[in-house]
Amino acid sequence: MPVNSSALASSTDQARSLLRQVKDSALGVVSTTSFPAIIGVADAMIKSSNVYLVGYEKTGGGQCSAIVRGGVADVRMAVHAGVETAKQFGQLVSSSLIPRPMADMEKVLPILPRLSELDGIGETQMSSGAIGLLETRGFPAMVGAADAMTKAAEVELISHETIGEGLCTILIRGSLSNVAIAVEAGMHEAERIGELSAVMVIPRPLNDLERSLPKVKQAKTQKPQKVELPLKLEERQKELMPAQAPTIEVQKQKQLDLPEFE
Repeated sequence: MPVNSSALASSTDQARSLLRQVKDSALGVVSTTSFPAIIGVADAMIKSSNVYLVGYEKTGGGQCSAIVRGGVADVRMAVHAGVETAKQFGQLVSSSLIPRPMADMEKVLPILPRLSELDGIGETQMSSGAIGLLETRGFPAMVGAADAMTKAAEVELISHETIGEGLCTILIRGSLSNVAIAVEAGMHEAERIGELSAVMVIPRPLNDLERSLPKVKQAKTQKPQKVELPLKLEERQKELMPAQAPTIEVQKQKQLDLPEFE
């Protein structure tokens, strides 16, 4: 199939243009002590200004960081929005703004996506549904909450995430009303089994946020084998008929002539 050279050149130019913008942009980081909180912080950051979400860093001890890129002014507004959101949750650890980070930092930090990941980054389209997160301290409470959530409303389990200190988070997706019902049911079940840590409901998440969420790893499925059916019913009936016992011919024993004694 012939390659459309004009389309290829256009996509390459767009990637290079975006790459130049990334290299000239600022870096914003906000850290919290909860995974649902950092997702809520990231949602507030990318909705507050023209920035895109690069991803998250889990540094252990239950701490997580959300990383955004964009212009200096946009990143400053995004960091401010993220800090205020984290303060509302009581989960703020720290924040930083680095204008035009050096190339050496780009080698050790996940702040520059690969060229293959540039396509679609920075899209501001909103989803019509919602995302729900429920965090517990202890795995049994999270499993029980996940079961209660899926039974209470029509929601889809996305994945689960662990960040240390026994903190486990279950992520669900669905309509806003169903997610709210499911999260409430999960809260009661988590408190019954163990300790509830945090909850979060994000209505109409942006594409950048949904792309950054952990996904379930699909198990490899084996290729289905063909089932061989009998071509004729008569052949099948013959297979089911019991085998006849073999006939054994018994020969008559010959009489022996014995001598007569006087």
